[in-house]
Amino acid sequence: MRLSDSEPGSNFYWGAATAAYQIEGSPMADGAGRCIWQEFSHTPGTTYDGQTGDLACDHYHRFAEDIELMRNLGLGAYRFSIRWPRVLPDGVGEPNPAGLAFYDRLLDGVLAAGLEPFVTLFHWDFPSALQRRGGWSNRDSADWFGEYASVVAAALGDRVRWWTTLNEPFVVAEQGHLVGAHAPGVRNIYAAGHAIHNQLRAHVAAWTALKAANPEASVGIALHNAAVWPASESEADIAATEVAHAWHNFPLFLEPLVYGRYPPELEPRLRPYLPSGYEEDMAALCLPPDFAGINYYSGYRVRHDATKWTGFVASKEPGVPKTTMDWLIRPEGLSFILEQAHEKYKLPHLFVTENGASFDDRRDGQAVHDPERIAYLEAHVGEVLRVRKEGVPVQGYFVWSLLDNFEWALGYSKRFGIVYVDFDTQERVVKDSGHWYGELARSGHLPVA
Repeated sequence: MRLSDSEPGSNFYWGAATAAYQIEGSPMADGAGRCIWQEFSHTPGTTYDGQTGDLACDHYHRFAEDIELMRNLGLGAYRFSIRWPRVLPDGVGEPNPAGLAFYDRLLDGVLAAGLEPFVTLFHWDFPSALQRRGGWSNRDSADWFGEYASVVAAALGDRVRWWTTLNEPFVVAEQGHLVGAHAPGVRNIYAAGHAIHNQLRAHVAAWTALKAANPEASVGIALHNAAVWPASESEADIAATEVAHAWHNFPLFLEPLVYGRYPPELEPRLRPYLPSGYEEDMAALCLPPDFAGINYYSGYRVRHDATKWTGFVASKEPGVPKTTMDWLIRPEGLSFILEQAHEKYKLPHLFVTENGASFDDRRDGQAVHDPERIAYLEAHVGEVLRVRKEGVPVQGYFVWSLLDNFEWALGYSKRFGIVYVDFDTQERVVKDSGHWYGELARSGHLPVA
């Protein structure tokens, strides 16, 4: 295990993050089952140019090469996810030995390279077989997920300390079940409400299974965040901003897990769409995680809008720099989110489990010059180190992403990696930002420009 020194102390993890469906490819190899993203991306009109994750970065065959990239860069940790239907083709029932063997080899390779593994159980690749039984709308989904967690813990738990149960359950509910832009492509506010509640129950089921396998394991949840500020000093905009924060950010899930309730600012709006009798579950949901993963990319200002069910919209802000995702670059928002999460929930650890940016990268021989990404990362890392020095218990930072990859509905049109991937040849080229980040990981201090 390699730990970098970082102000004000040691034991800080500098890592990179990926997600299984975005990089692995070979979705049906060696007995694996289908997932909702495979079916969604093969449905005409759902993704950019009809692109799918069938090949992606071919990490399923090239994982040793990608681990070596991280070792050479000097990273200290690797956050990766397990593909649920690769392990359990039907989502429940008999495990797939070949699928477990793949993750066994991957984990051993990560450890042999001196990287600390941070394993995510669910990064959006829900088994298709269970989706046909209602998916996250089915109350049984919590039990399905707990069974899956038990299988993975039995196979890998002797070598994993840091577990993340769910990645961005808000996005699963909102983009997958309300907006319909992500798999499974549902547009139903009641399905979204059920998905929120049942994912919380699934987190608790997985937490229980992982702790049963190893009581010393640290089990957390990685949450979507976008820093929000009121567009004006009006009472309406301020109140709308409180709702936006509760809806888009960590309170939607940490409030139930730490205090056994949905955020008071949001619950009156959310209540009609939650499962009937949800109140009876709240006491069992009050199980504070060992850590919260903070995923952060952007922030925005909020304006009251009574025509929206949430009561708010994002305010236009001309002149603020953006990434090619059209996301505003607001590094101050990351420290704002970290400080708020610590102040309200006092969890033992916080991690920045995703932070990064997409830009129009161009390959120049064996180099990729991406000064905009370096500037983005430098500004955001600077905020992390500042709040850590001030006492916020941030214990690690994971850049998104190690590799350019399949960016969900946007296909291969957006590049987030610190390593460039030529999707025709599968050649990897470390970008300037990758070399910069490697220097940061080795030293624990921002490189001098």
